[in-house]
Amino acid sequence: MITLTDCIEMCGLTEEELDAIAEHEHLPETAAAALAAALMEQKEEGARAVAQMIRDDIRHALKRGDRPHAADLLAALRHFLAEHPEARLHR
Repeated sequence: MITLTDCIEMCGLTEEELDAIAEHEHLPETAAAALAAALMEQKEEGARAVAQMIRDDIRHALKRGDRPHAADLLAALRHFLAEHPEARLHR
């Protein structure tokens, strides 16, 4: 039997990053792990999509006044961008 921990390890993201994808896409964590794995195979484009999902989640948390959750998501975004610099926005 594959556990959630196995799914997280297979997609190459942290649990917090995976939770943000699950939140954004309204998916269970295991389905979000499959989506994350597929996105991360797309290299730059997929990494940017993941980063954008986390940014969207931050905006939604701030819009509903959930600053602690927004702070947690920001920490997840910072970690993701440190691990996947190709996901950074180019200006």
